[in-house]
Amino acid sequence: QVRPVESGGGLVHPGDSLTLACAISRHIFITHALAWFRQAPGKEREFVAGIHFNNGRTLYASSGEGRFTISKDNAQNTMSLQMNSLKPEDTAVYFCAADALPSSAPISTTPRQYQYWGQGTQVTVSS
Repeated sequence: QVRPVESGGGLVHPGDSLTLACAISRHIFITHALAWFRQAPGKEREFVAGIHFNNGRTLYASSGEGRFTISKDNAQNTMSLQMNSLKPEDTAVYFCAADALPSSAPISTTPRQYQYWGQGTQVTVSS
């Protein structure tokens, strides 16, 4: 398996929490920066959060700062995105992505920098 595989999307109410997971091959997991992007209908794909393979540094978009937490499980080769206090504007298809980033480079927020993409999982926040 080379392509990341997302899971955990669904329909939730405003204020609820949801955790997304991304399963990744071991090689990509330990050599690539990993990130979550999202794309709402009619909008461009946007960066949500990322985590560096080398030192575990994390980076968040302002939209999720303080509400979202990105993490990695080294034993399971999975990456997660814990989303709290969800809002209707968080509704989108969420994608897991991996970037063959040099160890000294910062996490990229640009989709075209990422080489591997999952198929996406739908998150809908609605009352």
